[in-house]
Amino acid sequence: MLVLISLQPNTEYMSKLIPVEEIIKAKERLKGVVTHTPTAKNLNLSEKYGCTVSLKREDLQVVRSYKLRGAYNFMVSHSKEQLSNGVVCASAGNHAQGVAYSCRQLGVQGDIFMPETTPRQKVNQVKMLGKEAVKIHLTGDTFDDAYHKAIKYCEEEEKLFIHPFDDEYVMTGQGTVGLEIHQDMDLPIDYLFVPVGGGGLAAGVGSFFMKISPSTKIIGVEPAGAPAMYNSIKAGEVLGLESIDKFVDGAAVQKVGEKPFAICQELFGEIILVPEGKICTTMISLYQEEAIVVEPAGALTVAALDLYKDKIKGKNVVCIVSGGNNDIERMQEVKERSLIYEGLKHYFMIRFPQRAGALKEFLVDVLGPDDDITLFEYAKKNSRESGPAIVGIELKRKEDYEFLLKRMEDKGINYVPMNEDPNLFEFFV
Repeated sequence: MLVLISLQPNTEYMSKLIPVEEIIKAKERLKGVVTHTPTAKNLNLSEKYGCTVSLKREDLQVVRSYKLRGAYNFMVSHSKEQLSNGVVCASAGNHAQGVAYSCRQLGVQGDIFMPETTPRQKVNQVKMLGKEAVKIHLTGDTFDDAYHKAIKYCEEEEKLFIHPFDDEYVMTGQGTVGLEIHQDMDLPIDYLFVPVGGGGLAAGVGSFFMKISPSTKIIGVEPAGAPAMYNSIKAGEVLGLESIDKFVDGAAVQKVGEKPFAICQELFGEIILVPEGKICTTMISLYQEEAIVVEPAGALTVAALDLYKDKIKGKNVVCIVSGGNNDIERMQEVKERSLIYEGLKHYFMIRFPQRAGALKEFLVDVLGPDDDITLFEYAKKNSRESGPAIVGIELKRKEDYEFLLKRMEDKGINYVPMNEDPNLFEFFV
């Protein structure tokens, strides 16, 4: 899915950009705490797309994401008196780790609110990085749920709130990612792919490049299941999403920040929405071919290359790999989503004829030699004879699907393809 919004920069908005001078100052403040991560050419991706692809490896950051930059810059930009009563943040995981690490480094007490759906790996990392300096509050199903609880708590306890993206200090800290890319690249950058969640990273990095390298096209990349920035830019104002796919937890927000939006609506050359299944395929590919472990949000920009391949041929391209905080327990879901997206796994609701040997005939006459049943479950546990069965079939080749359907038609199998019905699929699988 390639969804584009083409924008023309407006000089009226140049005053809203993060000043380059402030990003340079932030870089100095972060010395000794934040790692200058590498921006290195990737040979396989460069060969695959016929261009020079370099990856900015923020998955190698101290807390395995860029979020430390903004969190630490916020805290060191405030006085000890302002920090004395403690700080509060809301996060889907990575911002929380940045705040936790900063609290421990600076001796500040922090209260961290995260959704109950946050991967266990990220929760454990927050505990490990912050230790006695932080207290974790798990609440709600989404970042926005945690955010509202954190704001209320912050007001009641009169603590300082560190917003994960809608704050100048945070955006300035994230902008140091752009400064490092510029320092490390020998050639002019034609395209810079930036992941978009709340917009803080894009606003910071984009501000730097819009001033230092205005010829660089900045491409925002969002998960298709949470197009908050795309919808907002299209409408010309910040819009909240009623519901989102929470899978890309590091970039799935219902509402982007007002301050990042004011910058992003002017700096993006285009915005790409990438299906979650495509992101999963990219995660697996990066692990198998590059030995790079990324979280879903960390794979966003690399996944976008396949949807943008005709435009980047012969160009100099940089992708920001935003984070590597992936929970191993999620890998089965990652594989599942990838197989479904690639057309290699299909689920059916099948009513087998009520006679002896019907199931055996299906296995022998309908399944292809390379087809594999991965799930077989009766929908009605107490009435198997009359109820349908849920059957999952994994194919070796995408094109085998049409042959499978033809064999089912020829045998008179009563079936419903569940992949094509989101409500049916979500209810049963």
